[in-house]
Amino acid sequence: MNTYAKFNKSLLTRSISILLGSAVLAPVIAVAQETASDLEVIQVRGMRSSIQESMGIKRDSAGVVDAISAEDIGKFPDTNLAESLQRITGISISRSNGEGSQITARGFGPDFNMVTLNGRAMPAAAIPGGGGTPNSRAFDFADLASESVRGVEVYKTGRASIATGGIGATVNIKTARPLDALESGFTGSVGAKALMDTTNRVGDDVTPEVSGFFNFVDDDGIFGVSLSASVQERDSSAVGAFVNEWRVNPYEGTIPQTPNQTDPSLPGFNGPAVVVNNGPADGQLFAIPSDLRYSIADRERKRTNAQLTFQYAPTEDFTATLDYTYSKQDLFEARAEQSIWMDDGYFSELTFDDETVKTPILIEQERRDLLPRDLGLAIQERNQVNENKSIGLNLEYHVNDSLVMFFDAHDSSAEGRPDAPYGTWTNLGLGANVNRGQGADFSGEFPIMTVDFDDAARGNLNPNGVLDQDDVGTAILDMNFNSQRTDITQFRLDGEYSFDDGGINFGVESRSMESTSLQALTRRTMGNWGIENPGELPADYLTPFSFADEFDDYNTNGIFSQGFTGSVAQVGAFAAQEYGFAFEADNPFATNRTIEEDIFAAYVEFELDGELGGRPYNILAGVRYENTESKSIANISLPNGIAWEGNNDFNVRFGAESQDVSVSSDYDHVLPSLDFDIEVMDGVKARVSYSKTIARPTYNNLSAASSVGTPSGPTLITQGATATASSGNPTLVPLESDNLDLSVEYYFEDTSYVSVGFYDKRVKNFIGNEQVEESIFGLRDATAGPRAQAAAAELERIGQPLTDTNLFNMVAAMENNIAYDSLTIEQFEAQYDVLPNEDDPLLTFINAKPINNKSANIYGFELAAQHFFGETGFGVQANYTTVNGDVSYDTTADPSVTQFALVGLSDTANLVVMYEKEGWQGRIAYNWRDKFLDTTSQYVNEPGFTESYSQIDFNVSYQVNDDLSVFLEGINITEENSRRHGRTSAQLWNLEQLGARYALGARYTF
Repeated sequence: MNTYAKFNKSLLTRSISILLGSAVLAPVIAVAQETASDLEVIQVRGMRSSIQESMGIKRDSAGVVDAISAEDIGKFPDTNLAESLQRITGISISRSNGEGSQITARGFGPDFNMVTLNGRAMPAAAIPGGGGTPNSRAFDFADLASESVRGVEVYKTGRASIATGGIGATVNIKTARPLDALESGFTGSVGAKALMDTTNRVGDDVTPEVSGFFNFVDDDGIFGVSLSASVQERDSSAVGAFVNEWRVNPYEGTIPQTPNQTDPSLPGFNGPAVVVNNGPADGQLFAIPSDLRYSIADRERKRTNAQLTFQYAPTEDFTATLDYTYSKQDLFEARAEQSIWMDDGYFSELTFDDETVKTPILIEQERRDLLPRDLGLAIQERNQVNENKSIGLNLEYHVNDSLVMFFDAHDSSAEGRPDAPYGTWTNLGLGANVNRGQGADFSGEFPIMTVDFDDAARGNLNPNGVLDQDDVGTAILDMNFNSQRTDITQFRLDGEYSFDDGGINFGVESRSMESTSLQALTRRTMGNWGIENPGELPADYLTPFSFADEFDDYNTNGIFSQGFTGSVAQVGAFAAQEYGFAFEADNPFATNRTIEEDIFAAYVEFELDGELGGRPYNILAGVRYENTESKSIANISLPNGIAWEGNNDFNVRFGAESQDVSVSSDYDHVLPSLDFDIEVMDGVKARVSYSKTIARPTYNNLSAASSVGTPSGPTLITQGATATASSGNPTLVPLESDNLDLSVEYYFEDTSYVSVGFYDKRVKNFIGNEQVEESIFGLRDATAGPRAQAAAAELERIGQPLTDTNLFNMVAAMENNIAYDSLTIEQFEAQYDVLPNEDDPLLTFINAKPINNKSANIYGFELAAQHFFGETGFGVQANYTTVNGDVSYDTTADPSVTQFALVGLSDTANLVVMYEKEGWQGRIAYNWRDKFLDTTSQYVNEPGFTESYSQIDFNVSYQVNDDLSVFLEGINITEENSRRHGRTSAQLWNLEQLGARYALGARYTF
C-alpha cells in the first residue's frame, strides 16, 4: 500500500476544507480538480501568506464572509480573539478591563450574534460586575486564548446550513487538527511571554504567559493527536469616577434667571431656598445627580486553556475526530470607593449648563444643622471563576466520489460561579462623619469632588484634621452570590452530494440548551456609618492612599483626595465576629430561573456554478426549517414586606417561603437564503445575498419570575410611594430579520483587493417594555397608612416641616413610644425600622414587562482595501463601516416614558500598516469606534452612551532562524481612556483611566 500517497490525498481534502470552511458547517463543495501544487498557496508560513489565505476565503465563499487566519499555531495576530475580530469590516467590540470581551456586528450587540467552535454552538455564562443577575447569551472571547486558534470566520449573511442565532453575524472559531499537519512525526512549538501592564499598582509588574502546541502523526497518516495549552496571568489596576443615578424631571416652576437669586419652589428639594444660576425654563428637563464617587480597583486574572484532539483515518474515505476543549478564568478584584451623597435638603447653590437637558455643572451643599454627615467609603471584592468545557466527536465518510456524509456531536458547558463563601461580588460599606459641606464640578471631562472636612464635631476621640482610620466605622455588608451555568448538547447529520456544475448540501440537527441563573443578596447590618463607632477597626486594617496621585491623566486640582483600600476578607471576618453573624452568603435566591430550549432543524442547499454571458457565476440557494420548544422555570423567593429604614430608604425583606412557576412555549421558522456572485470582469466579483435570520431573546426576558424593587429618590410621603418591578415573558418569540447584501470586490493581486458593500436589515419582533401599574405579592406601603397619616398630623401640630426624614422619625417614635426629640436623625435610622402592617394600603409598582412590539431598519456601507506594495515588504489594510437605523434614542423625551432604541449602533474604522521582509515582521493597527448608545436603562429609563474611542496596537517580530522567533507586542500604547455619559456629556455615568500593555516573548518551533 502506498501510504505516502494516501496521506497526501487526505491532506488535500482537509486543506480544501480548511480553505472553504469547517466540515461541520457544511462547506461549499470543493472541486475535485484541485492539484497538490495548490497546497503551497495555503501553507501558512508568514504574515503575507496568512493574509492571502484570509482573502481567498473571502473571495471564494458564498455570501459575505470575512476571515482571519493564524500565521502559524501560536501566532494569532492579536493576543485576544475579540481584538483580532475588531479589525474585520463591520465588527466592533466591547472591552472589560481594557481587553476585548464581546462583539457587535453591523450594529447588533453580543446577544444578537452566534459564536461557534468548529461549527458547534457554544454556551455562554456571564456574571455582571457589581452583583447583577446573569442573563446573557453572549459568548465572552476573553475566556478563550488565541494560541490554539487556527482561524476565525465571520459569516455576515445567513446560510441554511449554519445554526441560527446570529442576526448580526455568525462567528466560527477554528482550532487545529492533527492530520492537517503537512508532515508526519512529532512537531510542535512552545512560547513564553513576559507581560507588563502599566496600570498595575500592587500586583506583579511583569506576569508570565506560557503556551505550547504539540502534534503527532504516525508515518502512515492514519492516526494523529494534538495538544495545545496555555496559561496566562495578568495583574492590573483601574481608577475611575462615576455617578449612580441622574434624576431627570421636567421643571414645573419659575426660576429667576438673574444669578444668585433663590428659588424655593425647585421640585424635589425639601430644604431651604436654593441659589440657582442659569436654571431650567418652565417645562424644560433638568438633571440632578444622586452622588459622585471615585473608585480604584486592583485586579488579578489567570486564564488557563487546553485542547486535546485525536484523529483516526483508517482509510482514505473515513476520518474520525474526537476533541476536548477546556478554558478557565480565575478573576479577583479588590476595589475601593469614596463617595458623597447629594441629598436634596442640603443643596445651597446650583449652576446649570446651556444644554437642552439642563445639568448642574457646579453643585454646592452645606449641612445646615451644622453636624457633619458621612463621607461614604466602601471596600469591595470580586471572586469569580468562569469555566468552559466541550467534548465532541466528528465522523466524515466519503460514501463514493459524489457523496460525503458528516456526523457531529458535542456536549458543552459554560459556568460562571463564586470563588468565595461570601459570594461573587461583596460590598462592605464604611463611613466617616467628617463632611460638613460638599460640592461637585461636572463642567469638565473629569468630575471634581470637594469636601468641607471636619472630624471634630461627632465625638471623635482623635480629631486631627486628617481623614484616618480613627474616623471610619462600619455600616453594611452586601454579599452577592450569583452564578450561571449553560449546557448545550448538539447532534448534526450533514451530507454533500456533488455533480457536474454543482451539488446539494442537506442535513438535520438536534440541539438542547439549558441555562440556569442564580442570584442572591445577603445583607448584614454592622455599625452606623461611623456615627457611633469611629475607629472600631483594628490598626492597619485600612491602607490610606491619594486619588489625586492615581488620576494622572486628568486635572484633579481641588479634589478631596484621601481614600482607603482594604481587604474584604479581613474586615468582613472582624465585623462578623464583632456583630455576631456568619461571614457567608446564605440568603434565599431572589433569582432562580432555568430556561430550556429544544431545537430541531432541517435544511437543504443547492449549489450551482456556470457561466452567464461568458462570465463565471455561483449560486447557493437554501432553506432551513426550525422548530423550538422552550420552557421557563422559576423558583421565586417570596418577599414578605418592604421595610422603611429611614427617610426615603427602603429594603425588601424575604421570608423562607418560595413558589415554583413554569411556562412552556413553542414556535416554528422557515428561513430561506440565496447567494449569487458573478465575476463581471477579470478580478471583479459582484454579489447579491438575501437571507432571513433569527436571534432568540435573552434569558432575563424569558424569565417566568417577577422581581420587585424599592421606592427610590424623593417620595410623596403620605400620598403613597411608587416602586418599580420587572417581570419576564416566557412567550416571547425571536427577533426576525430580512437581510439584503450587495457588494462589489476587485482582486487585483495575490494579496490585494478593494471592496464596497451595502447591507440592509429589516428586523421585527424587537423587545420593548410594557409598563403596568399593579400590586405584586401583596406588598404594602408603610408610608401611606394610618401611622404615617397620624405622624404627619403630629408634625404639623408641633410646627415641624413634613419631610421624609421627619416623618420617618415621628412614625418610629410613636410606634416605639419614645419622644420624637430624644434621638438624633441618625439614631432613629440606626435603631428602628418601620414594617408595613395590614392597615397599610397595597404598594403600587410600575411593572415593566417585555413584549415583542418593535420593528427597525438597520443599514449601512462597508468599505475595505488591502494591498502589499510589490517587494518592499510594506502592506496596508483599511476599512470603514457605517451603521444607520431608525431606532435612535431621543434624549429630550419625557423620562417617565420607556423608549425603544437599538444599542450598539456606531461607525467603525481600522487602519493597519504591515511590514514583512528578511525575517522581520511588523504591524501597527489603529481602531476607532464612534459614540454609541449602550443601554436604555442605566437607571430606570435613563440612557447610557459610550463616547468615541480609538486605540493603537503594534507587534514586531524577528525570525532568528528556522525554529526561533522573538517578538514584542503593545496594546493601547497611547493609553486612551474610556468614558460614558447620560443624556448630555456633563451627565457622567462612569470614567475609567486605562493604560498600555506590553509583552516581550519568544517562540520555538520543532
